Amino acid sequence: MKNKSNALPKALVWFRRDLRLKDNVCLKEASDAGLQIIPVFVWNPTEGGKWAFGEASRWWLNESLRSLIQDIEQLGGELILKVGPAELILPQLATDMGVDEVFFSKAYDPAGRRTQDKLESCLQERGMSFQSFNNTLLNEPPTVLNGSGKPFQVFTPYWKKAKSVIPSQNPSNQKSLLNFAKGGNNKLNLDQTSILPNHDWYKKFAGKWDISESAANKLVERIPEDIVPEYGSRRNIPSIVGTSRLSPYLAWGLISPRQVLAEIETRGESKATGIDTQYVAEIGWREFSHQLLYHFPRMTDDPLREKYRQFPWRKDQEDLRKWQRGQTGYPLVDAGMRQLWETGWMHNRVRMIVASFLVKHLLIPWQEGAKWFWQTLVDADLASNSQGWQWSAGCGADAAPYFRIFNPFGQGEKFDSAGDYARKWVPEIGDLPNQWIHRPWDAPIHELASAKVRLGKDYPMPMVEHKVARKRALAALAQVKET
Repeated sequence: MKNKSNALPKALVWFRRDLRLKDNVCLKEASDAGLQIIPVFVWNPTEGGKWAFGEASRWWLNESLRSLIQDIEQLGGELILKVGPAELILPQLATDMGVDEVFFSKAYDPAGRRTQDKLESCLQERGMSFQSFNNTLLNEPPTVLNGSGKPFQVFTPYWKKAKSVIPSQNPSNQKSLLNFAKGGNNKLNLDQTSILPNHDWYKKFAGKWDISESAANKLVERIPEDIVPEYGSRRNIPSIVGTSRLSPYLAWGLISPRQVLAEIETRGESKATGIDTQYVAEIGWREFSHQLLYHFPRMTDDPLREKYRQFPWRKDQEDLRKWQRGQTGYPLVDAGMRQLWETGWMHNRVRMIVASFLVKHLLIPWQEGAKWFWQTLVDADLASNSQGWQWSAGCGADAAPYFRIFNPFGQGEKFDSAGDYARKWVPEIGDLPNQWIHRPWDAPIHELASAKVRLGKDYPMPMVEHKVARKRALAALAQVKET
């Protein structure tokens, strides 16, 4: 598409975690106002402090930007890339380029909100107009409150209320109608941003993901027919494609939750059945996590349930390292941790199992698990990560009770009965019969010999025996008193 007259008024559109052209409210509003769009992305490696973007996320971001750059160039524009504090860079860039208005998506995480507040103050000081929009969630966190005007801390009533107040929006804007301006000499190339981390372990991810808005849309198109109908029975089986694997695309906004919901509703029997599917409830859980983080920003580091501040956690770096590397001696746990290391992603059922193992079998603080996931998951999302780990540790909102302790080999026999998942990621025990694949320590000597498995050499013995670990965890829980 050719750019229209350069005399058109201009809008600076700041991309954040909304790296797409379709269903992008900022782009739509600027386009509907007849403004020529100057797109910009600002990389601030220190935003977030200790929760600055992790290594796997940085790889995904880099590749997402590469795709977005190409998509914008096809429409005659250029994505301006900058490095540094957005609240300083954007007002100056707007001034330099003679921009009439600045558009951006709202952030709901603590660091994003701080940046946004500073930016708005700087723009106001310069007398510049700006508009911000919800571009990442179905509902803005402050809009879904209980009858007392307080945030929900239990999912079921939250989701019931949230479903009833989802704004009616048409998640469609034609990319061909967007009028992009050229960026001139005000931009860096992608390599100059140094978004990619120095550690290159992420290079193995390259052949495992198609990172683009187009790929995200293709995944969404298959959800109503391939995922939703049997989601309830297939979502817990890690060896099959029973989930959409859409989470990293949602995390960086290559697709919006509005688009997912619209696709399910449009191709479902009715709007009611679409929004009430179990799959959509998972999007609801994501929304729930974001509203919790908005109202309780300390949940990234502190338990929401105060009594768990006194929990007698263990500090054991060697045990933590074994868990991180998939060397616990429990095949399903190790398979999950190795899948994470090799692909930047882990099946959701297995995430719960490995988390339970860390905080209950090993008594290692949930914050350590949250930090590891933050660094290694391509779909790392601060709200979902914090909520998920607090759920597993029994110390968060609507959390699983701490005394609910997953049996790691029992979970394997239930959800990976044929051992396909374990064999794929723990090949050193791959020749064991199904009966022993999830508890090789119980296998007869001749079965181990036949499978060429030497426990303690080819594959480790369990770090801790399940019954002993369970007893220890419950004893630790007994030390925690209500405050």
